[in-house]
Amino acid sequence: MRGADQARRTTTAYVSLFDLFSIGVGPSSSHTVGPMRAARAFARRLRDDGLLDQVDRVTCVLYGSLGATGLGHGTPDAVVAGLADLDPATCDPDAVRGAWSRRPAEADGAPGAPQVDVAPAAPAGPRAPRHAADDGLLLAGERPIVFPRDAVALAPRTRLPGHPNALTLLAWQDGEPLPLREETWYSVGGGFVVRDGARTDGDDAAPPVPYPFDTAADLLATCDATGLDIAGVARANEEALHGREAVEARLDAVWDAMTTCVSRGLRATGTLPGGLRVPRRAAAVRAHLEERDARGEGGTSTEWLHAWALAVNEENASGGRVVTAPTNGAAGIVPSVAHHYLRFVPGASREGVHRFLLTAAALGSLFKRNASISGAEGGCQAEVGSACAMAAGALCAVRGGTPRQVENAAEIAIEHHLGLTCDPVGGLVQIPCIERNAIAASTAVSAALLALHGDGTHLVSLDTVVETMRQTGQDMSSKYKETSEGGLAVNVVEC
Repeated sequence: MRGADQARRTTTAYVSLFDLFSIGVGPSSSHTVGPMRAARAFARRLRDDGLLDQVDRVTCVLYGSLGATGLGHGTPDAVVAGLADLDPATCDPDAVRGAWSRRPAEADGAPGAPQVDVAPAAPAGPRAPRHAADDGLLLAGERPIVFPRDAVALAPRTRLPGHPNALTLLAWQDGEPLPLREETWYSVGGGFVVRDGARTDGDDAAPPVPYPFDTAADLLATCDATGLDIAGVARANEEALHGREAVEARLDAVWDAMTTCVSRGLRATGTLPGGLRVPRRAAAVRAHLEERDARGEGGTSTEWLHAWALAVNEENASGGRVVTAPTNGAAGIVPSVAHHYLRFVPGASREGVHRFLLTAAALGSLFKRNASISGAEGGCQAEVGSACAMAAGALCAVRGGTPRQVENAAEIAIEHHLGLTCDPVGGLVQIPCIERNAIAASTAVSAALLALHGDGTHLVSLDTVVETMRQTGQDMSSKYKETSEGGLAVNVVEC
């Protein structure tokens, strides 16, 4: 069996901004967006292979971290939405929320997905025919099939070798003992998905780019050889992949989505969904800061940074529209630091925001390629740590930093997130995730300023710290990697 790690390392050395900054829905890129994409691809493959008319029902097993915290992250809802051909980038977020939980259960009184102790990809047994209208959905948006709540099963203690985030989808024809189609997918972080047995999500050969780089050392050597800065290298690669007009449009779309998310979050009030009843705070912080600014008090830049990060992650926790940057759990860091640049750095511009995003994407490519951006694989160092490094390097760049100062800023930021665990209370992307984004945004700004005070010379390279992060993630106990089996998740009493 081809594992997700193997698949990830055989793809192109450059990970596109189009993929690293994808527009989707909350609360999790790996637990919501990824499974939604996998389920949608599964349904479309059935349609494209001419099997759709034979399918009467579909079942799904969520393994490992998806099984452990999938309910809190909305994974079953995402699977249903994906099977119905909803695209996380364009769908109404309200169509995803409750897509599974509103369904009737097969067994009377069953509250939700059953937990099972199964071998990988164990098929469900055949069942008597019933009317699809009873609890159905339109598979691939076309074929009515039966899909009750208990068509999703949780297997939190079964971990497949490819990645801790795994799901198996099975399509059935009534009366047949074996499935028509069975596929296992890995959600490897940031909304990226890999089908077991395929190199990538349906694309075995990545197109070449003019400046491929595997490491930060490669990236700096390219900058030296070409005279380009890091954003220039990224732009050349993006334009080779997508064309100049598409790159400009994508940069604008990503930034517009980020600003819209911030704006919504700064005005929304109430309580976040889930049993913790966490209150939204960004709107109150905004109102307080606006009053202080109106009085001319000044000194509010750090607090605005916090407010912007809180706004994004409260939107994410509510299942709203967010940009993975590079994940949903860390989605507040890059946009809040970019907002900080626009508001508090003299001479800031929209063009500067484009350079900011391109620089961040180039740095994110290093983490995706050489370590992980998945909390289930590497702990929160892989999510918040990576995002902090991306934002730190990007801010350093738009403030005039050289490529070596940018690399130094990213290194400082990730170095001080090594070993950070992923322990969401109640399996929800709320505690400690929301505040953690605000703190990491502050760290990103501090790391950029530290790097700008130097000349880019430093003892520990970014490549060394990325490799250390990878090793630390491998050594970290699974209970500290998005399973809610350790840390705050077991020591905080849920009210």
